[in-house]
Amino acid sequence: MLTQGLPRRRGRIPGLAFRLVPSLVLLAAAAQPAAATEARATEAQATGAQATVTQAAATPAGAGAPLRVELNKLETAGDTCKAVMIVENGKGGAIKSLRLDLYAFDTDGVVQKRSMVELGPVPARKTALRQFEIAPTPCAQVGRVLLNDVAACEGHDLTRESCLERIEPSSAKGAAPFVR
Repeated sequence: MLTQGLPRRRGRIPGLAFRLVPSLVLLAAAAQPAAATEARATEAQATGAQATVTQAAATPAGAGAPLRVELNKLETAGDTCKAVMIVENGKGGAIKSLRLDLYAFDTDGVVQKRSMVELGPVPARKTALRQFEIAPTPCAQVGRVLLNDVAACEGHDLTRESCLERIEPSSAKGAAPFVR
């Protein structure tokens, strides 16, 4: 054999290193773009998390918390329809004034009456009940109530626009639909 004159090393196969090195070089080159992509993704996640933390720090507590306004009940009193609304300010700050611009529609979808309704004040983390006249007709003729706009919203760091965004209108079972 040709290897008789060479000293024999245990556990090594001659020429194997020359075959493995090019393969390892190719594997390392293929792994570099993947590692760079992973590094960019990790950096983007960290930047996104930092932006979220910065945005959360800039937003006052409760400023984005939902303000649930439920049309709970319609009851006829004489010739008018009275509405009972529940305002749930579960996580927001105190509201000094909350005036809503509402429209009552009949069952055919025709506007019956516009009402400006004051639902405030509503303390922080409190649920309040308010009652008011909604239409000059019996409640059976009220098909739906539309939250057209927020006319006023006063409280800690509140604006008319932020209140409109926060309000989540809903209706109790049996009441006319209350929609945005």
